Amino acid sequence: MARKSKTKTARKTAGRKPARPPVRKAAKKVARPKAKKAAARPAAAAALQSVTPYLVVSSGAHAIEFYKKAFDAVEVYRMPAPDGTRLLHATLNIRGSDVMLSDEFPEYGGNRGPDVIGSTTVTIHLWVPNADRAFAQAIAAGATVIMPLADMFWGDRYGKLRDPFGHEWSIAHHIRDVPPAEIAEAARNMFPG
Repeated sequence: MARKSKTKTARKTAGRKPARPPVRKAAKKVARPKAKKAAARPAAAAALQSVTPYLVVSSGAHAIEFYKKAFDAVEVYRMPAPDGTRLLHATLNIRGSDVMLSDEFPEYGGNRGPDVIGSTTVTIHLWVPNADRAFAQAIAAGATVIMPLADMFWGDRYGKLRDPFGHEWSIAHHIRDVPPAEIAEAARNMFPG
């Protein structure tokens, strides 16, 4: 019987933190000052996803127009620099995800765009209902092909583009479910050694 009651108690308390002795709680209150209440996030920030790409570009205004044409981006917010020549910040929404961008500000320790430094180490992935249509639209807007669209061994129709500002984008839609063992075998065949 004692076993059953321990098991029931264990089930009831599973996932809960164990109770601390009252002395320890009191000591904690004395030792630590009361935490400040966290500031509320602005309404615009509360809507952002956990990871949001922030692109540095050589021409923010031109980038916004390109992303509108290439990816049907919707401009959410634009903050020009006080002199009006560059953008301090902009937020776009592409298919339900926010992407932020700004012009280069090297004089303040800011980053340079990939078109200026000549490379990037990041690819931004864009899921779409029809990769062929989205790929063609981006090319018509001025993107260049890095990797043509193809049906890939992992089950997606996939290709890569470079935008006029040096950022790389992969575009895909799912075409079939592929068992993990089949994906692994295809990867071994494609990348031997």
